[in-house]
Amino acid sequence: MMPLSMAVIGEKKRVIKVGGKDEVRRFLQNLGFVEGAEITVVSELSGNMIINVKDTRIAIDKSMANRIMV
Repeated sequence: MMPLSMAVIGEKKRVIKVGGKDEVRRFLQNLGFVEGAEITVVSELSGNMIINVKDTRIAIDKSMANRIMV
């Protein structure tokens, strides 16, 4: 298990756990980062990441990516 921020670009991962405060977890879950979801890192630039979740591309910053364990 590792934070999403350490994932390799192009590699498919599965969400194991979403951490943080209740409001942050709820926000990420509403974006599609739920346990068991398959995600792919599309690109990373200056700590910001573009993630493919359920056929949708979502941009998150490194602090949010650190809360998502894959």
